[in-house]
Amino acid sequence: MAVPVADQDAALRFYTEVLGCTLRTDVEAMPGARYVEVVPPGSDVGIVLLPPDSPLPMAVRLGTPDADGAHARLRGTPGVVLHNDEVLRWEGVPPMFHFQDPDGNGLVLLEEPSEP
Repeated sequence: MAVPVADQDAALRFYTEVLGCTLRTDVEAMPGARYVEVVPPGSDVGIVLLPPDSPLPMAVRLGTPDADGAHARLRGTPGVVLHNDEVLRWEGVPPMFHFQDPDGNGLVLLEEPSEP
């Protein structure tokens, strides 16, 4: 899940220091696009803190064990709009892609690491 924030640093302090979230990721996903993800206490579900003008999509983020397989499956699904021609792979960020479901909702599928 992504939430719009006016200032990523201030939001990061609030989510970690006040709400008790743990920082999961803080990287420059692509030039000019900082990806900050926190996890609430007792949860595995991440919250991505993005400025409203970020080139990264404001979307619900879901996990998948196989981003390539999910991308291929969605490519052939009527009503789905893929915003990425292929799975994106950036250093420090799990493989992912952005799409819209048949109702127009923005979603991102991120590949989760496999369990040992």
